[in-house]
Amino acid sequence: MTRQTTIATFPALLFAAILASAPAFAQKRYGPGATDSEIKIGQTMPYSGPASAYGVIGKAESAVFAKVNEEGGVNGRKIRLVSLDDGYSPPRTVEQTRKLVEQDQVLFIYQSLGTPPNTAIHKYLNARKVPHLFVATGATKWGDPRNFPWTMGWQPNYQAESRIYATYILRNHPNARIAILFQNDDYGKDYVHGFKEALGDKAQRMIVAEASYEVTDPTVDSQIVTLQASGADVFFNVTTPKFAAQAIRKAYDIGWKPLHILNLVSASIASVLQPAGLEKSVGIISAQYWTDPSDPSMKDDPEVRAYLAWAKKYLPDADPADPFVIYGYAAAHTLLHVLRQCGDDLTRENVMRQAANLRNLEVPMLLPGIRINTSPTDFYPIEQLQVARFDGKHWVPIGELIDASRNR
Repeated sequence: MTRQTTIATFPALLFAAILASAPAFAQKRYGPGATDSEIKIGQTMPYSGPASAYGVIGKAESAVFAKVNEEGGVNGRKIRLVSLDDGYSPPRTVEQTRKLVEQDQVLFIYQSLGTPPNTAIHKYLNARKVPHLFVATGATKWGDPRNFPWTMGWQPNYQAESRIYATYILRNHPNARIAILFQNDDYGKDYVHGFKEALGDKAQRMIVAEASYEVTDPTVDSQIVTLQASGADVFFNVTTPKFAAQAIRKAYDIGWKPLHILNLVSASIASVLQPAGLEKSVGIISAQYWTDPSDPSMKDDPEVRAYLAWAKKYLPDADPADPFVIYGYAAAHTLLHVLRQCGDDLTRENVMRQAANLRNLEVPMLLPGIRINTSPTDFYPIEQLQVARFDGKHWVPIGELIDASRNR
């Protein structure tokens, strides 16, 4: 090689060296399910079975992604959500999740619903290092990055929520006699644990009766009769939608009129209170973190108008005031933000890294003032709640927004 040739080729060699040393984020990196044109993700939902009222969450999320895909997708990629029915049955959840991961090769599992179903796949997904992202249940264990770094919750956790109810009772009904109905699994026990913890040494005196039910039970009518006989004047109703509606209706029909506190996962007017009877639901207290689009004061809000337009076009058969529809809409927008942050690095590691790097994120249709925050040591995205009372038509806020992170 002559000196002249060496000089001529030097710029080309230098340029190649610069490219080789360019930052990793400038290069496209893909995990399973991700390509230049698509991001394939998976979930299980109870489209059938005792928790089928929640199935509309998956439909809402698919509808959000349909709109985004029509508009060009995220960073030029279409989102493909493979949403499978597990009937709220843990064995089926395991079967369907293994199919999603091992056969469909999804990039990650997103918003699979239910505490028992997610418990069944918790260790499996972490062992395979598959993101188990924004789990659709508020069990406290979804926020344990030290032991389960691939699992992250989304909604306020159950223990923090139940502590807020306990605090409300202590402040407003210090001499209450409390009866509790709960689902006999990790979901129900999580609520009861947080509730008793917040009552402290008063729990033994104030809680006069507890009754549980199995998801396979046909009704909870007998449990309600037993709880009424205890003489309780406060009823903490820790149930999923089918049983929540039964409990509300039965309590009313037998003339039991306690202060009725309903956990927020069943605070749907369309799926719970209407089937139970709106007149039978007046006065129920719950919590919320979403905006009610049927609230007349919100009719001109730009977020609400955009949401209603989306629902009309992409989910016309659903009730836009149903909190489960709003839940799916807000959860989907949270994921969209994470995927945008991922850029062209769509590896499983980077998905978790970006999910754990949310700073004061405002998501459409969450209550004004609610911000999503996560970090490598904080896997609880939403930690603010609003106590509310049902007036027969709407949930009416009581007091100020409460930071639930202070209650865990």
